[in-house]
Amino acid sequence: MARRRGVMSDALKYELARELGVYDTVVREGWGSVPSRQCGNLVRLAIEKAEQLVMQNQL
Repeated sequence: MARRRGVMSDALKYELARELGVYDTVVREGWGSVPSRQCGNLVRLAIEKAEQLVMQNQL
């Protein structure tokens, strides 16, 4: 089965991981070690940032 390409850049994922405090886990053990709740929080934070950018560009 083919892997889907991600929408978020790796740089953005690591930036969000730092903000959520899971960066060290990602570096040490990989993304598979991050709890699903934290991954959900990462997606939520990415959506919030995207919405803020859209709002700024509309002004």
